[in-house]
Amino acid sequence: MYPEHPARTAEARAVEVHLPTPMPPAVTAPVPLVPAQPSTVASVASVVLPDGRVVTGYAIAPAKPEPVAPKPPVSRAAVNVALGGIGFLAVSGGLLLLTAFIAALTVLITQLIILAAVIFGGFIALQVFSTNSREGDTTVNIRKAIFKRNHFHN
Repeated sequence: MYPEHPARTAEARAVEVHLPTPMPPAVTAPVPLVPAQPSTVASVASVVLPDGRVVTGYAIAPAKPEPVAPKPPVSRAAVNVALGGIGFLAVSGGLLLLTAFIAALTVLITQLIILAAVIFGGFIALQVFSTNSREGDTTVNIRKAIFKRNHFHN
């Protein structure tokens, strides 16, 4: 039904086989045996199971749990929170001084603007309301003027 895959043909099935090359055994120096002290060798225990089999092995001493380090009286999280609070208070004092400085600077600038307006306004008022006349000015006094139909009659 399906065409045979080219990898399954007879030519593709011919595979080269490589056998491993044997290696000579490594020569090691003999390890000297140190006789064990009788007090350090564990005793051999035998247990008879209910079906009659005997299991022999070394007795294993129960594992001792590692000593638990005593907890400090104050947790690290509490210390970190306290240190963060102290730092926040130190920064808040600086921020309070900074805001006071900005407020004082704003008041100073406002007063300087008002002072400039008063001085400039006084200068303008002196120019407008001064009574001394300068040369070249023309003064016109109109006492009895009659305006009829947008015409001036003296």
